[in-house]
Amino acid sequence: MKAMILSRLAGPDESPCPLTLADWPKPEPEAGEVLIKVTVCGVCHTELDEIEGRTPPPQLPVILGHQAVGRIVAVGSGVDSRRVGNRVGVAWIHSACGVCAYCQSGNENLCPRFLATGRDRHGGYAEYMTAPADFVYAVPPTLSDQDAAPLLCAGAVGYRSLRLTGLENGRTLGLTGFGASAHLVLMMARHRYPDSRVLVFARSPEERAFALELGASWAGDSEDEPPEPCAAIIDTTPVWKTVVCALKNLAPGGRLVINAIRKQEGDKTALLDIDYSEHLWMEKEIKSVANVARRDVSEFLAYAAEMALRPEVEIYPLEDANRALYELKSRRIRGAKVLQIG
Repeated sequence: MKAMILSRLAGPDESPCPLTLADWPKPEPEAGEVLIKVTVCGVCHTELDEIEGRTPPPQLPVILGHQAVGRIVAVGSGVDSRRVGNRVGVAWIHSACGVCAYCQSGNENLCPRFLATGRDRHGGYAEYMTAPADFVYAVPPTLSDQDAAPLLCAGAVGYRSLRLTGLENGRTLGLTGFGASAHLVLMMARHRYPDSRVLVFARSPEERAFALELGASWAGDSEDEPPEPCAAIIDTTPVWKTVVCALKNLAPGGRLVINAIRKQEGDKTALLDIDYSEHLWMEKEIKSVANVARRDVSEFLAYAAEMALRPEVEIYPLEDANRALYELKSRRIRGAKVLQIG
């Protein structure tokens, strides 16, 4: 089968991204697994974190990709929950132990034996992939493959982030950064909290214009003063400076939710600008988002179908994965990027 392979890590300044198109052995499903013929796979900023060593794969080579959609073409022994022909999606959560306190409470995302698709196990930048049957998700028939792919990570983690804000209808939400996840959160927030204003803090004028096009009430740079303080802010950027700015823009009792797998090491000096009275006093709080649980993915797919959510999508052929990743790294973003494979 054809696959885009990561065989070495790259420096943060290296260009283009170092994936290579290769012939790779077609996998076979083991007990409890299904074999999926992949049709599309979303491209995520987390893949840049893998490539550049911020969250490196435990071994190389590896096939990246954790927003895959396709059809089951074979099932391993012991699988009775899925059938050949089912259209399914695969998300960042590849598997968890199932027995620890986190798994038992539905928070598999915190499991100490959490394994990630496309990092700890081969992912969807390929014509075929395997996944545990208990960790694949039925794709609602109203969603196309291309629409469903970014919902599996950007959408699901955005859904979890929005839930963790504890936002109430009528209170103001802020979004820092406006890539694949944030543009879906904006759509969700406008549907779920119709009386709430959404303020977007984004570096690029193009991202700010896109946010206003999708219904944001205001858009500015992270250092701009917003028209009002926010009851909650979701930060999706890889830098620390935005954390300081967001804390300043929170209302008393507000919550900052950081939806990022890593923050840049060299940017930590920005934290020295935190002033307790200005940034943290008045019971402001910070909460991080770690991965996604199965509940996030399944609930959000159903919710997206119900609200007829359609992400903005750019399509690339599999062999152009490096170009898609480089454009993501260069902030050439309008919605989500998806590889067409099948």
